[in-house]
Amino acid sequence: MVIEVLMVIGVVLVALPALAIGSARLLHRSGRATDQRTDRVELVLVVLGRLIGLVLLAALSGITLLSCIGALVQDVDVHSLVYVFFVADLLVAILVLLTVGRLDQRPRRRSTTPARR
Repeated sequence: MVIEVLMVIGVVLVALPALAIGSARLLHRSGRATDQRTDRVELVLVVLGRLIGLVLLAALSGITLLSCIGALVQDVDVHSLVYVFFVADLLVAILVLLTVGRLDQRPRRRSTTPARR
């Protein structure tokens, strides 16, 4: 019973905020490419990867929450695969948080003249 509660707390505190942050920054572009075609291809690949990660995160979070809350209400044991889903959910949530990037904008470098001072 305690493990199910900890799993619900883990999903609520880690996976759901990662899902919210990841979906809010889904179309964020880095702006590194200089060519238009390369920029479009890069954006499509990045958005597709992020979308697959977010769908996987939503599915794993939903299955884990549904199973744990159902086991708490019905007072039964959860299936052993739910523990695997929980660990996979946390790993995907960490992956989403690491690939979203920084939330704050870095300060721009001042443009300097090439002459020595």
